[in-house]
Amino acid sequence: MNLLLVEDDPRLGPLLRQGLAEQAHTVQWAQARGVACDALRGARFDLVILDLGLPDGDGLEAVRDWRASGFKTPILIVSGRNRPEDRAKALELGADDYLPKPFGLAELLAKMRALTRRDAAEDAVLVHKGIRLDLVGRHVFANERPVELSDREYALLVHFMRNSGRVLTRTLLAEKVWSSHYDVDMNLLDVFMSRLRGKLETALGRPVFRTVRGIGYRLL
Repeated sequence: MNLLLVEDDPRLGPLLRQGLAEQAHTVQWAQARGVACDALRGARFDLVILDLGLPDGDGLEAVRDWRASGFKTPILIVSGRNRPEDRAKALELGADDYLPKPFGLAELLAKMRALTRRDAAEDAVLVHKGIRLDLVGRHVFANERPVELSDREYALLVHFMRNSGRVLTRTLLAEKVWSSHYDVDMNLLDVFMSRLRGKLETALGRPVFRTVRGIGYRLL
């Protein structure tokens, strides 16, 4: 999924972004309401993960204003406010679910899956030349044969399937799959690409990726 994470905590924000990216999600992190509003005007997101205590306004006000403007994307509140009245107010204003802090990544992912299942339809499946990727079930098929991928391999394939025909740079792939290219040995990226390529080409019986020397890779 393409996620907008609105969280002002400088420690929690990067941890959530990293954990979600490792589950093949694309994450844009906003530390303030105004930044989140700008992001929503510039891109389409599948889910908004929203903290309530923001430096430039209350998250509940953001929910109210977004829903009043016709914004339909699911909103998952994550907050340290644990009173029942806080949760009730958030749901009344248009939030889709509420997850009190502290929480574990597994619990967050379960909430996200539950929300996206409500809207799961054709866009939950990516298809490209014999490859079928089920984003909800996290299943991959090549010529209708199941292909077992690691989390990193799956995350890479998601980004290629969403950008078929485009050359994706090695730096971009590192940023998307590992959240930061600064901490990634590019040789490690090439190892995962080699494994992904081998699995898909064995199942499909044809070339799947083109290596663009010095730049990156393209899904054929």
